[in-house]
Amino acid sequence: MATADDILPLAAETDARRGSAFMRPVEAIAALLLVVVVTLLLAGALSRYLLALPIIWGDEVASICFIWLAMLGSVIAIDRNEHLRLTLFLGLLPHDARRFVDTLALLLVATLLVALAYPAYDYASEESFITLPALGIPGSVRAAALPVGICAMAALAVASAVRRSTVRDLALSLGVIAFVLGALWLASPALMKAGNTAIVICLVGFVVVALAAGVPIAFCFGIGTASYLAFATRVPLIVMIGRMDEGMSSLILLSVPVFVLLGCILDHTGMGKAIVDFLASLLGHVKAGMSYVLLGSLFVVSGISGSKVSDMATVAPALFPEMKRRGHKPREMIALLATGAAMADTVPPSIVLIVLGSVAGVSIAALFTSGFVVAMVLLAVLAALARLKARDEDMTGVTRPSAGLVWRTLLVAAPALVLPFLIRSAVSGGVATATEVSTIAVVYALFVGIVLYGGISLRTFYRMLVETAALTGAILVILACAVGMAWAITQAGIANELASLMAALPGGWIGFMAVSIIVFLVLGCILEGLPAIVLMAPLMYPIARKLGINDVHYSMVIVTAMNIGLMTPPIGIGFFLACKIGNVSPDEAIGAIWPYLVALFAGLVLVAAVPWISIGML
Repeated sequence: MATADDILPLAAETDARRGSAFMRPVEAIAALLLVVVVTLLLAGALSRYLLALPIIWGDEVASICFIWLAMLGSVIAIDRNEHLRLTLFLGLLPHDARRFVDTLALLLVATLLVALAYPAYDYASEESFITLPALGIPGSVRAAALPVGICAMAALAVASAVRRSTVRDLALSLGVIAFVLGALWLASPALMKAGNTAIVICLVGFVVVALAAGVPIAFCFGIGTASYLAFATRVPLIVMIGRMDEGMSSLILLSVPVFVLLGCILDHTGMGKAIVDFLASLLGHVKAGMSYVLLGSLFVVSGISGSKVSDMATVAPALFPEMKRRGHKPREMIALLATGAAMADTVPPSIVLIVLGSVAGVSIAALFTSGFVVAMVLLAVLAALARLKARDEDMTGVTRPSAGLVWRTLLVAAPALVLPFLIRSAVSGGVATATEVSTIAVVYALFVGIVLYGGISLRTFYRMLVETAALTGAILVILACAVGMAWAITQAGIANELASLMAALPGGWIGFMAVSIIVFLVLGCILEGLPAIVLMAPLMYPIARKLGINDVHYSMVIVTAMNIGLMTPPIGIGFFLACKIGNVSPDEAIGAIWPYLVALFAGLVLVAAVPWISIGML
C-alpha cells in the first residue's frame, strides 16, 4: 500500500524522528505482539491438525494481541507519517499555503481523536462487564487498546503540528476549526431535520475537503462520520467506537499482518530476486522477453507477498537495467510495471481479497481460486500488448542462455517458487484457512531465507516487525473508520435509496455491472482498494445478489476496476508509486500508460461479460 512518504513527503524531518525515545517502547511492544500473534496462530494450526487438540483460549489471546497491535501500529504510522493520504492537491499549493494546510490537517486529526477519546474510554468501561469465556477476564483488557491508541495518536498529531508549524499557522488553523465547530453546533437543530442535506454536508462534503487537505484517508472517514453523528443525529459517539471495533475484530483479518510480514521477508532475503533471475534465464532471450519476465515476475511474486508495493520494489531493480539496454523506454517500463502490479493484485494471497472476503462474507478460498484465473486473463492481455510494442526491440548481443544456466537459476529459485503454490493450493483446496497458511508461509520463508538466501540479522528482523506493525495499523484504522462510515450511511437510509436506484437501472445485471465498474474505477483513483471496499461492499453486494450476480464474479470485477483506477493518472496513487520506484518523472510516464490501461480495461470488460472466467473453476 502506498503511503504519504511514497508519493509526496510532507515533512523532511519524519525519518529523523523514527525510533525516538517516546516511540521505542511502543515499537518494541508492537513487534512483540506481532511475534505472539504469529506464534499463537501457528501453534493453534499445528495443535489442531497434528494433535487434534484445539487451543481453546488461542483465539481470544490472538484477538487481544491483534487489536493492541492494530492500535499501537497506527500510533507508529502517525509518528512515521505513513498513514495513506491524498497529496495531489497539496503539491499544487505554494510553500506557505501548503505548510498551513498541512498544519490544519494535523489539527483536524487531533480534533477528531480528542472527540473520540472519552467515548472510547466509555466503550472500554462498558466492555468490563463482559467476561471472555475461555480466559475468564473482562473484555476491557482488549477494548482498552482503543482509548490508549486514540490518545497516543492525538498527542503525536498535536506534537507534530507544534514542531512543524509557525505560531501564525497554528492560530489560524485552530481558528478555522473552532469556527466550523461553532457553526455546526449552531446549525445542529436544522441539520437534524435536513435529512439528505446533512448527509451530503457531513458524509460527502467534509470527507472530500479533508481528503483535499491531505488528512489521512482513515481520519477523513472518521471526521465525516463523527460530525454527522454529533451534529445531525442524537446517536452518541460511543456507537461509532463500537463500529470501529467491529471493523478490526474479524479473525480473518489476522492474516493481514502476517502476509505483510511475509512481504518484508521476501524483500530482505532475496527470494523474489531469485524468481526474477530464473524467469529472465527462461524467457529473456526472446523478443519482448523482458516484458514477459516483468509481468511473470509480478504474477509469481504477488503470490508470496500479497502487496503491490513489495511486488514492484522487488521486480523493478532487477529488470530495469537490462530492459534499458535493450532499448525499452523508461516511460514504457513504468507503464508496464504499474499495470502489471494492478493485474497481479488478484493473485492470492492478496490482502485486498482477504479484506473483501471478511467484509462481504465471501469465501476467501473461492476468491483465491477465481483471482488466479482472472489474473491469468489480464496477464495474457498485457503480454499481447507488450509483444506488439516490442516490434523494434534491439536484440543485438542477446543470446539464449545455456541449459546449465537455466538449471542453476531454477535450483536457486525452487525453494522460493514453492511458496506461492503452497499458499494457493492449501487455501483453495480447503486444507487450511488463509490465516493458518500465512503463518506457515512466514515460518517457511524465514527458514529458507536464513538457510539458503543469506539470512536475516536480528536488527533487520526487528525493523521488519516494526514496519509490519506500522502498515498493519494504517490498514486496520482505515477499515475501522470505513466500517463506521458505512454503518452511518446505512442507518441514514442511503442504502435503501441506492438499492432502489441501482435496481431500476436499464439493462438488468449488465447495466448494474457497468455502473459498478465506473463507480469502483473512480473510487480506486481516489481512495485505494481497502477503504473503497469496506465503504461500498455493504451497499453494493445485496443489490448484486438480488440481480442474480454471483458474489465471486462481482468481487473479481470490482477489485479489477479498483486496481485500474489505482494506476490511472493524474490521481491514482499506485501510478506515482511506480514512478518513484522506477525513478521516472510522472510527467514523462503519464502518456505511455494509457494503452496499457486500455488493455487492462478490455480484460475487465471480458471478465465482467463472461462469468465463467470468475466462477468456472470453483
